[in-house]
Amino acid sequence: MKILKYFIVFLIINFGALAIGVWLMENGPQTPWYLDLNKAPWTPPVWVFGAAWSTIMLCFSVYMAYLYNALPNTKVKILFTIQFILNVGWNFVFFNQHLIALGLIFILLLTAIVTIFLNDYRKDLKYKTLLIAPYFLWLCIACSLNLYILIHN
Repeated sequence: MKILKYFIVFLIINFGALAIGVWLMENGPQTPWYLDLNKAPWTPPVWVFGAAWSTIMLCFSVYMAYLYNALPNTKVKILFTIQFILNVGWNFVFFNQHLIALGLIFILLLTAIVTIFLNDYRKDLKYKTLLIAPYFLWLCIACSLNLYILIHN
């Protein structure tokens, strides 16, 4: 029953982060600034981003529910908080402020935090660690997209 409670709490927080991020980007993917950028040939259609992030946050909420149930310690809370700030902050930095290099730094740091989750807690969560794999894989793609934009614009 605790798992379900934690899942609901993390689901609200994670989807809240998505909502805040969308609000902070001020229609970023639809603006002339973004549309005129030289984007990577492997950039997915805009609709894929929403579907991917919804799936990622659903899986991440389940992951965090299990992790927090097993290890409700300060390190987990700090990592989650930093992840939240970097995730939301990237939208503002990249889309709202058009700071591509700083956006890359944010997303690289976010990838590092997710890598810590992936690595440090795999023994505690065993196969449930796979729940964070989509987040990690998507961030690798996002890093490549952000880097391409930085280099080619």
